Amino acid sequence: MIIIGELINGMYKDVSKAISNRETDVIQHLAEEQVRAGANILDISAGPYSSKPVDDMKWLVESIQKVVTVALSIDSTKTDVIEEALKVSVNRVVINSTSADDDKMSVVFRLAKKYNAQVIGVAMDKSGVPNSKDNRLELAAKIIAKAMEFGISPDDLYLDPIAMPVNVAQAQGKEVLETIRELRMLCNPAPNTVIGLSNVSQGTKGNRGLLNRTFLTMAMACGLTSAILDPLDQELMDAMITADLILNKNIYCDSFLDAYRKR
Repeated sequence: MIIIGELINGMYKDVSKAISNRETDVIQHLAEEQVRAGANILDISAGPYSSKPVDDMKWLVESIQKVVTVALSIDSTKTDVIEEALKVSVNRVVINSTSADDDKMSVVFRLAKKYNAQVIGVAMDKSGVPNSKDNRLELAAKIIAKAMEFGISPDDLYLDPIAMPVNVAQAQGKEVLETIRELRMLCNPAPNTVIGLSNVSQGTKGNRGLLNRTFLTMAMACGLTSAILDPLDQELMDAMITADLILNKNIYCDSFLDAYRKR
């Protein structure tokens, strides 16, 4: 599993404050903690209320790169923010994200080709979130086709079928899982698959951790290859490590949790 750490996001009050006050130590500590906990990629967002999104994103990228060497996922809807972040990024970047709308895909894939970036493609368009597996797959196929027009290989894509909150869209959980199962069969090489895990439990009370752990392990059994999540949630990470073991992706030993973390 590719773990994408979600915690450096301006939607969180402490992160928003650190960005506004240029508290480098706070951001760097969050970056280092997530990497130590197992994050392979760090998703970074200045948040929707940033008054200087370009400057804030550049500062985030430059601050984080001083202490960790993992790839960064640039999370923004603004093209200028994405490109300026790409310019100052040392390692290969993931652009988060594009919808299946032609105008959006053209802009994002042009940037991805120019800067050799990977892309998260979200299976939705201007009409909104699909309500069925078949509609999700249709939009995912459209994203793959557009990426290939720009010379971007499908294995540089992370396709997101959009996990929905269980408290308002309970039936969608099964549709998402079935979509994940089939996304990997759309082409060869196969695209990566990704979900924003915390969306599943958003707005629920009392059992968010249990919902997230259960959905993650079910999605992994369906072929999920990556997830945007909180790597500091040890119970969640333990469930992920154990699922990888049961799926025969790691060799068993009695101390398999410790062995995974040491690796």
